[in-house]
Amino acid sequence: MKRIYLKITLLIIAIAFIVVGFILEQLNQKEIIVAIIYALGFIVGGFFTLREAIAYLKDERALSVDFLMFIAAIGAFIIREYKEGAILILIFALSHILEDYAIFKSEKTFTSLLKIAPTEATLINKDGGEEVVHVHDLKIDDIIKVRVGDQVGADGIIIEGNTALDERTITGEFVPSEKGVNDLVYAGTINVTSTILVKVNKDPEETVAQNIVKFVKEAQELRTDRETLINKIEKWYVWIVIVLALFVMFVTPLLGVFERVEALYKGVIVLVVASPCAFVASVTPAILSSLSYGAKLGILIKGGIPLEKARKIDTIVFDKTGTITEGVPQVVGFESYHITHEEMLRALVSIEKESNHPLAIAIVNHFTDVKTIPVTTKEKAGMGIKGTIDGDVYLVGRFKMESCDKCRKETEQAIEDGFTIVNIAKNNMMVGIVKLRDTIRQEAYGAIQHLNESNISTHMLTGDNKQIARNVVNELKISSCASELMPEDKVNEIKKLKDAGKTVMMIGDGINDAPALAISDIGVAMGSSTDVSLEVADIVFINNQLDSADKVIHLSKRMNNVIIQNMIFSVLVIIILLLTNLFSVMSISIGVIGHEGSTILVILNSLRLLRIRKEDKDMVK
Repeated sequence: MKRIYLKITLLIIAIAFIVVGFILEQLNQKEIIVAIIYALGFIVGGFFTLREAIAYLKDERALSVDFLMFIAAIGAFIIREYKEGAILILIFALSHILEDYAIFKSEKTFTSLLKIAPTEATLINKDGGEEVVHVHDLKIDDIIKVRVGDQVGADGIIIEGNTALDERTITGEFVPSEKGVNDLVYAGTINVTSTILVKVNKDPEETVAQNIVKFVKEAQELRTDRETLINKIEKWYVWIVIVLALFVMFVTPLLGVFERVEALYKGVIVLVVASPCAFVASVTPAILSSLSYGAKLGILIKGGIPLEKARKIDTIVFDKTGTITEGVPQVVGFESYHITHEEMLRALVSIEKESNHPLAIAIVNHFTDVKTIPVTTKEKAGMGIKGTIDGDVYLVGRFKMESCDKCRKETEQAIEDGFTIVNIAKNNMMVGIVKLRDTIRQEAYGAIQHLNESNISTHMLTGDNKQIARNVVNELKISSCASELMPEDKVNEIKKLKDAGKTVMMIGDGINDAPALAISDIGVAMGSSTDVSLEVADIVFINNQLDSADKVIHLSKRMNNVIIQNMIFSVLVIIILLLTNLFSVMSISIGVIGHEGSTILVILNSLRLLRIRKEDKDMVK
């Protein structure tokens, strides 16, 4: 921003010189004095233009638009059009300031994301003392203390204390998340309520926060095919303009088309109006504005390439668990047989409380009002947990057990309906079942419906059984699904769709989705994901919202429309001004205003993409 302020200061000084020159010109002062005053305005206003032209020439070994405009201004001075030459550089400098401002506004959101990775942490050393260290010095299994108001220094697991963490930088969720012992915490999140001790479980260079920083840096550096093409065109086009101007200046008089003085005048105008300033500014500000818009909505896009592709997406493939569903089992019902509900639940919760299995945790968290009793337990991997209460042996899980006809029928029906079943037996006789389901994300209903209405084909891939998959597909009205898949099977499904001519966006959240994300036209990682490498994903929904898929596609189409508008408008202006100059009468002033005005309008048109639409305001906190 300091650079912009300096440019504005020089612009104001240049304006002052031009105003003084104009006044002296009206007072019929000596031409040399007027020329010197205008020249001072030219030098001050064109300082950055010349510097950037020289830097581009040095780095790219090619002439740029800046160089062309500088030559045009000098040409105006040579033919004694001092005021027009100074104004040309003045307006060109103004368009540069506006372009810098567009880039600054566009990158501002990204720059704030670069600050989310913490730099320091409080390490508990071997002697039990505390020392503040740089996060890069932390190692796996180190213990760090996180006080209220501190950023968590590294990804890890809470080993002592309970608190609430502000995780908005990672997940986009603005409500603090309650955390306790054994819960995962992420670097860059902020401790809100109580001091905790965290055991580092990931290299500080590979934390979620650091990966987001790397992702953002790549997003700023990557250039689209259109941007690269325009840069190539610019290098050659500048020479074409120079050759055309020289032709008009020196060849047309020989052919008797223009008088010598008129030819010089028109040649300088050619340098001005044929310059591709607006055309060059058609793409990059629009892309950066769009990337910034997405970031404000909690959608990180790795540069303009995936954003340009998004408008062509006609098929979206979803992983199920953790993407369409919450990824956390929820108890939705239970039945008891041969014993009372109270007895069955008391035994169930008392036993499950001794287990860390996700289903056990879901059951304990659901039946919070059930009073537990002393129990002796023994867990058997892959089967469940065995507990003894007052001499009775209870089995909870997938153990073989005897069951009545009613038990078998209701269990089979529950499985057919797509529920995950936990069986409970007392002394080897089934006495109850608990039905659990991975609940569908609330926003998934509207997101899928909107995609269907937009004629975008939706597919779901999952490792779950067919019935569970079919239930989700039917409830959400997803076009099709494939179930009981391994990671390599998901890759094959994506290949089939691409071979059929589909342009595919894949949305997933687990490490098993990484191969499918990589092979898709656009790979998307959900914000809740901690396993998917951001190097594989093209886009990350840090807001964790499925309807972001539709917003990305719509944003891509808006951006493309703006770029096309900019390109057509800039080319038409060049053609009209050039033809008017060669076949009619045009002053340098009109050429300057028309040409540089088009550049300013193109940049302003791109800046429209920064404005948050009404329908998206609820996503911007």
